Amino acid sequence: MESFTQGLDPMAISAVFSPAQYIGEKCISGTDCFVLKLSADQADLADRSDSTAEMIKHVIFGYFSQRSGLLVYLEDSYLTRIQSPGTYPTYWETTMATKIEDYRLVEGVMIAHGGQSSAMITRFGDNLKSGLSITRMEETWTLDDLSFNVPGLSMDCFIPPREVQNHYPEENLD
Repeated sequence: MESFTQGLDPMAISAVFSPAQYIGEKCISGTDCFVLKLSADQADLADRSDSTAEMIKHVIFGYFSQRSGLLVYLEDSYLTRIQSPGTYPTYWETTMATKIEDYRLVEGVMIAHGGQSSAMITRFGDNLKSGLSITRMEETWTLDDLSFNVPGLSMDCFIPPREVQNHYPEENLD
């Protein structure tokens, strides 16, 4: 399972959530939604684990507008246990939530053009002298320009807008 945030393509979202479980209804920001839940199975969790890091759970909740069927809120959380030989385990829980809005029609596809995302990373375990450690990050995002099927770009490429492209001189990091 992957977490999606910006410029959501409804076709990709429907493919991701096709095996999801319906768990009920909830009102999000005044929008009546149906809620779908995806949970990684044990084989998938084992594939993402190694000798020092064990992925314990990974769950995604999608909140879809009952009126339009579009995704309006996404929650993604996972729990990982980290333990090197001879040390106590430490647990990391990461929770990301994104409110998705401002859908606009682009070349016949409704694409989200804005939203707010937040991430919370919690570290805990018996060996932490300082106790629970929580880090929070938030961002508001917008899409100003969007193009499909750009010639020469692979599926892994993203071209940032010209105004955020910075040309930094090479720095000596020694």
